Amino acid sequence: MSALSLILVFVIATGLGYKIISHVPPLLHTPLMSGMNALSGVIILGAISAAAALASGSRILACLAVTLAMINLVGGFAVTGRMLKMFNGKNNAEDK
Repeated sequence: MSALSLILVFVIATGLGYKIISHVPPLLHTPLMSGMNALSGVIILGAISAAAALASGSRILACLAVTLAMINLVGGFAVTGRMLKMFNGKNNAEDK
């Protein structure tokens, strides 16, 4: 793929993602985010595989992208964990 087609895919995906997320009600946003965290883990595995096929100069940028994606993934799971703790009842919190 040429660089122009990759940029075009990025722009379309960004616009489509913004359009979809902006129409999600706030009540559903957090449960959907936790599901997307699991999918993001699979996407990161694909990105690591794709980075292995790149030239050495591009591989550095790909490794940086995978690192930032992993930070996002871990942060998303941390936020989801904190959210789920809020839904525990008072009795469940005392048992721990």
